[in-house]
This record gives sequence, C-alpha cells and structure tokens, in this order.
Amino acid sequence: MSFERRPKILVTGPTGYVGGRLLRALAERGHDLRAVARRPDGVPAARGLDVEVVQGDLLEPSSLAAVVQGVHTAYYLVHSMGSGGDYSRLDRQAAASFRDAAEEAGVRRIVYLGGLGDSRSDLSPHLRSRQETGHLLRAGTVQVIELRASIVIGSGSLSFEMIRALSERLPVMVTPRWVSTMAQPIAVEDLLRYLTLCVDLDVEGNPIYEIGGPDRVSYLDLMREYSRQRGLKRYTISIPFLSPRLSSLWLGLVTPLYARVGRALIESIRNPTLVRDTAALEVFDVAPMGVGEAIARALTNEDREVAETRWSDAVSASGSPRSWTGVRFGNRLIDHRQATVHAPASRAFEPIVGIGGARGWYFATWLWTLRGWLDLLLGGVGMRRGRRDPDNLRAGDVLDFWRVEEVVPHRLLRLRAEMKVPGRAWLQWEVAAESDDRAVVHQTAIFDPAGVAGLAYWYLIYPLHLLVFRGMLARIVRRAGLPA
Repeated sequence: MSFERRPKILVTGPTGYVGGRLLRALAERGHDLRAVARRPDGVPAARGLDVEVVQGDLLEPSSLAAVVQGVHTAYYLVHSMGSGGDYSRLDRQAAASFRDAAEEAGVRRIVYLGGLGDSRSDLSPHLRSRQETGHLLRAGTVQVIELRASIVIGSGSLSFEMIRALSERLPVMVTPRWVSTMAQPIAVEDLLRYLTLCVDLDVEGNPIYEIGGPDRVSYLDLMREYSRQRGLKRYTISIPFLSPRLSSLWLGLVTPLYARVGRALIESIRNPTLVRDTAALEVFDVAPMGVGEAIARALTNEDREVAETRWSDAVSASGSPRSWTGVRFGNRLIDHRQATVHAPASRAFEPIVGIGGARGWYFATWLWTLRGWLDLLLGGVGMRRGRRDPDNLRAGDVLDFWRVEEVVPHRLLRLRAEMKVPGRAWLQWEVAAESDDRAVVHQTAIFDPAGVAGLAYWYLIYPLHLLVFRGMLARIVRRAGLPA
C-alpha cells in the first residue's frame, strides 16, 4: 500500500492521556495534523504545536463530515468509560458514526487503540466494549489497524496514578483479589512509538496487534516495584472478598480516581491482559522496555515537571475554569489561578520577575515574613537571603527561601522551595500573549507531599493559600497597570 508523503492525520480524543501525547509525537515527525474535540479551546496538548483543532462530537454524526474531510489516517482514541450510564452503548454509537463518516470521506486508514483480554473468556464490560469498538470499526471499508494494550505506565496515566497514589499514601494496604491478576504493562514511550509507526506501516487487511512489555506482572508486583524505587516500606493485608464496588469507593478516597471510573477499572482488572500473539515484535521496529525501567522513567518525567497530559484532562476539558485549587494530579496537589491583563506580555511579566526581596510578595507580606521566621526556627534558610538583583533573575538565583529553577523572559518563572517543608514545592507563573495588548497570567502552586505529614501540612495551611495566592495574583495584575 502506497502512502502520500505528508498525509493529513486526524487524532480523536486529543484531551485524553494518550491522545495528547500522540499529538506531540506526530508533530515532531512533521505530519499535517488535525484534532477534533467538543471544545476546540479545551485541547491543552495542541498549544504551541502546528495542529488544526476542529469542533466535532462523535455522538453527533452531522458534525463529522467536515472533521474527516481530506484525512488519510485517523487515530481513534476515544471511549466513554467516564461518562457514566450505559457507556458501552455510547461507545458503539460513536464507533459506528465515525466509521460511516470516514468511509464516506474516503479515509484510507483508521488506527484504533483497544485493550488486551481473551475474548473467549468472561470479559469485563469495559474490555468487552473496547473489543466491540474495534469490531464495529472493521465492519466498514476503511482499513483498520488495531493495537491492543494492557496497563500503560507513564507519569499521568490512569493505572500509574492509581499505583503511585496507593503506594505513597498507604503504609499498610488492604489488597483485594484483583491485585493478583496478571498483566503485561507497556511504557507510554513504547506505546507512542507503536502508534506513530502505524502511519507508514505497509500491511494489508485489518490486522490486530497485541503489544506489551517483556514482563508479566500483577498490580501488586507493580506497587512493590514502585515502592522499592521510592524507598518506601509497605505492608499488605489480603482481603479477597472485597467487592469491585467497595474497592472503587475506597480508591476514590485515597487515589485520584473517582468511583465511577475506579469501578470500571477494577472490573477490568479481574481479566488477565497478556500478550498471546507476539507478531507485533516482528512487524514493528520496537523493543519494549521492562517494568522497572518504565517506572523509573515515569518517576523521572514526573520529577521534571507535572506530566504533559493526564487522564484527568479529558474530564477537565469540558470547561475552562479560571482557577482550581486543592486538585490532585497524581501525588501532587495543585493551586492554579489565572487573570487577564490588558497589556503586552512583556509588561505583564515585569512584576512577576521583580517579586520578592525588598519588594516583598505584594500581598500579606507579613505572612511570608512569619513563614520565614518559622523556617529559621526549624533550621531552614528563612527569608534573609533576598535576591541578587532587584529587577532581573536567572536560573539558579536564590529568591528569599526559594530558588529560581527556570526563567524564560516575558513568559515563565518557576521557583523551587528551599524552606523546611514535608515534601517538595514549586511556585510558577506563565504569561500567555493573546494579542499585542492582552495577556493571560497563569499562577500555579505545586506541592509534592511526603506521606501523611505532607498531606496534613497542605490541608492545614489551605485557608492561607486561598487568601495569599488570590491576593498575590491580583496585585501582580494591578502592578502590570490594570485592575484585577
């Protein structure tokens, strides 16, 4: 099968974990990209990329004709597990609508990411729905390449966030029967490589490839490996009669999952998800990494920055809130606020880069000073270091009890906390220019708590965060020349 040199590629599900990262991977390969979402302004992964983002709803067939027009290869990465109700029916409806629209528009290839699981066994509703979706897509005339994967390991993935949250927050874990079910995890980097190679793959028919890493492990094995790499001592107590419903409610309390998604996930975990057909290793130029390396890379990525895209992005993309506080992203707690400044981005950045030192922190500086004295009493550096230059900052500079981790003129300032705190903390500002005289300031506080003490610290000072962070952003906007 011959292909155009730069085919138009469509990515559905760009607000999801895999879809968001796939956009960037395809963009790096120079492909002509289009992404479809219910809200085109709610696709964070497309920012800064040369991607055409269009409005469309796979459950509204009339909206799809323009979406698939001129498309050569379409990635189908959507499912309705988080929607509640009869998500299997919604999955079938969406797949049939997309298949018909793609066929009518002359799309040459659909690449679908499904789930592993022996179809001859009693599959969970979620895994059965994933495989039914592939069957419906193949019922048309467009070629379909289906990749079936198990657990995806990467910072921000649904399964990894659950594993990490359980391991970090529970010194003693109550483990139901499902933690012993075998799976064959794949690192997100390897999954993306398989997906991107599908564009130019020279195959006939509608092949199904089962993909996974070299290790066959259980969720309990993954939690033990994560704990080992993090230096955590964890103990388990087996309670085999814990039902999926009770397990999902429990997960909702101690992990980023909400109960609806947690239950669907746990019901899926009762099915082994192992690679039985190894043809993918011969067809694709991919040598998947093992579980240990995959977890190590996920931790490294998470340590460098909050993950590029997360499974929860698909939930939050339905709206565009100006602020969200106390939100859990994996093990991290986030306080994000934004405000519009009717001034150039360079002007909006001036009060940000000038913060701290003799100028103070613009709002409730006495609270910052008190925190500095408490830090000194605890053996920390306090606020006495000030700053090197009143107007300029560079990476590595000290700034009171912070250190400048990164600074990009007129765009970004990220500080890393050096005060005594049960965990790690960052304070970051980003300025996004909307026009020559209008910009949006994003202010984000990020906290990576160390165990129960870290969680207690965050929530005890949470009321002060609400006061201080709101007031600080308002004063930054005012200093840029306009009222908040």
